[in-house]
Amino acid sequence: MTRTGYISNLYPVFTPPPSDKQRPAFIRYCMQRAAEKDVARSELLYIVQPTDPKTGDLRPRFRRLNEHRARALRAMVLAMLHHFNIASGLVMASVEQLADECGLSTLSEAGNKSITRASRLITDFMEPMGLVMCEKVWDKLMASYIPKLITLTPLFFMLFEVSAEKLASAQNQQMGWINKGLLEKGEPSITLTEASRRAKEQHIKRAFEHRKSRYAINKQRKLAKSLAKLDEQTAKQDILHKLVKRYSLLELTGMGQEGLKKQVDIEYYRLRKIASTPPPDIPVH
Repeated sequence: MTRTGYISNLYPVFTPPPSDKQRPAFIRYCMQRAAEKDVARSELLYIVQPTDPKTGDLRPRFRRLNEHRARALRAMVLAMLHHFNIASGLVMASVEQLADECGLSTLSEAGNKSITRASRLITDFMEPMGLVMCEKVWDKLMASYIPKLITLTPLFFMLFEVSAEKLASAQNQQMGWINKGLLEKGEPSITLTEASRRAKEQHIKRAFEHRKSRYAINKQRKLAKSLAKLDEQTAKQDILHKLVKRYSLLELTGMGQEGLKKQVDIEYYRLRKIASTPPPDIPVH
């Protein structure tokens, strides 16, 4: 691939999910400011020196952002703001979701999805510059880390000239609304720390559920493809063995021979349909 063609989507743009509700006034204000300012050419980026998130050592930086990464940053800032939880400071979206909504995901000819452009922007630039703080959580089911927990720092908001004082004011106001709602339910008020803990817990739960669901879908598709290679009789015999293991003796007795045969037929044609249906389209950027 030539140097001029190494980027899949030259002009990434943040597109919010159509199902999302209107964002709070503070977030709408920040998004408007970020859209009006050129965050990728902010003076702040020429003043701040990046540091290694693990060691704290300075990373010398002499060049300005190249235009491809600058465009990605402009889109990513808007996406992070859209999913920003004011009280906790967390971005309530995974890196994959952010990449998809910014047009930074790619799909290979083999059908493999990549979010490298987005993840590198975050880990190689935004985090070392102190714009975000990232945290990973181990997923036992997938034996890997779930998408990063991303916290926006006051420096992030300075990219579009929103002060730390204005951010703190918005957080206090948001906490007022949260505690008012809790008191109306007869529950005790909470602190900013507790609000952050709850938001983090909610984010982790959603990430686990998403990965578990995707894991189940992939498992079903793998099974469907393996059965598609068998003749009908062998495939149905395999399904029968699996169903016998799935149901209790009482349930099998209640079904009877005809009922069990019907379940085998239903499962067979369901898996045939999965095997013949391509996976959901992922936009190629």
